[in-house]
Amino acid sequence: MESKKEFFLECYKLGIIKFGRFTLKSGIESPFYVDLRPLASDPKILKSLANYLLEMLPLDNFDLICGVPYAALPMATAMSLESYIPLIIKRKEAKNYGTKKLIEGIYQKGQNCLLVEDVITSGKSLIETIAEVEQEDLKVADIVVVLDREQGGTQLLESKGYKVHTLFNISEVCEILQENGELSDEEVKRIQDFLQGNHIQFEEKTKSSYEQKLSSTQHSVSKKLLETAIAKQSNLIASADVTTTQELLDLADKVGTHVIALKTHIDVISDFEYEKTITPLKALAAKHNFLLMEDRKFADIGNTQELQFTSGVFKITDWADFVTSQVIGGFESLDCFKNVGVVAIIGMSSKGTLTTSSYREEALKVALSHPNVIGGVSQNTLPEELLLFTPGVNLADSGDGKGQQYNTPEHVFRTLHTDFIIVGRGIYKAENPEQAAITYKNEGWKAYLNSL
Repeated sequence: MESKKEFFLECYKLGIIKFGRFTLKSGIESPFYVDLRPLASDPKILKSLANYLLEMLPLDNFDLICGVPYAALPMATAMSLESYIPLIIKRKEAKNYGTKKLIEGIYQKGQNCLLVEDVITSGKSLIETIAEVEQEDLKVADIVVVLDREQGGTQLLESKGYKVHTLFNISEVCEILQENGELSDEEVKRIQDFLQGNHIQFEEKTKSSYEQKLSSTQHSVSKKLLETAIAKQSNLIASADVTTTQELLDLADKVGTHVIALKTHIDVISDFEYEKTITPLKALAAKHNFLLMEDRKFADIGNTQELQFTSGVFKITDWADFVTSQVIGGFESLDCFKNVGVVAIIGMSSKGTLTTSSYREEALKVALSHPNVIGGVSQNTLPEELLLFTPGVNLADSGDGKGQQYNTPEHVFRTLHTDFIIVGRGIYKAENPEQAAITYKNEGWKAYLNSL
């Protein structure tokens, strides 16, 4: 393979960079214009480019390759052919017919995906692409870029924890062209002056604070959750997946001071008796100031759900502050939950879940329009109107071998803009559940503050 300098000069002959005065999409006048799309028209150069990009990367880290549409798509394809790493294709926008998919190809949730970009300026297109790829429960940690315009995009992405691998930057390119007699000293100086004064700040949508959400929310349970979070400086919900009353009450007493809610699966308590189980549990909730979340995941027609909610031995309506429910029964199936908040199941954290993007889209329509719904359980971002409850959070950031996929607090606040983290085995299976709860409380709160 020829030297990197020689390779660039071959690319330059295709007219990929022009110098003069150009008005960019942002309205800024630039002394240079970059368009790498002609590289796809030269198979030899495209093949060499793919290999140069692959040489920079730890290939064992990646399960998939995805190009940012559209200019990077042929580059990503060439890299896939050279490396035998499977390619997935991201559409600019989802089709409104057929499967309505935004990501095309064969992949599994939890796989690591390398993003390929032709030119990075502000980083906006990459931030948007990362969010959409991660909506499919894929992980993005590395990005490879052919040319960095040195206008702030790389720094933005690296500040968010992503590793950016760049083949060329504009300063390096100008130096090569100056040495080769293609650029004068005056032109290089003009470009350098432009770069120093034109770092582009990509204005991302900021996450609302708990105080901001509290000022706009209407539901009483939402208000109480947010007030509790602010008062305790905690966004932690502990999942009590235990099977006896004593285990449930012991856990509630140990972690109650540090959580905003305790999530129960009351139907797995083998020795359940209302007076011996629920009465002391409610007393502990009052003592330690936390809410009770019954993770019943109701999933039936409205009449049946109402009976399950109000009747039987559990009488959930008498003690739960909020419950989880599937929305597969439609809008009216949620009408029975009048005295509690409803957390809609928009997406699940288990591997192979059937809550696909098209299902999530329809589920969101119900969740956003029903007055009983306060938020959603999801592994993806939700509209600001809904509180986001993210399960599967574990500091280990690994699976359990049974399909469960974990996320760290930092990850879910940074990329999903979650509101509350739900931690199960990381707390109730810990040798010291109280200390584990303190750790998760502190990590969750720190991640929340860093996300604002």
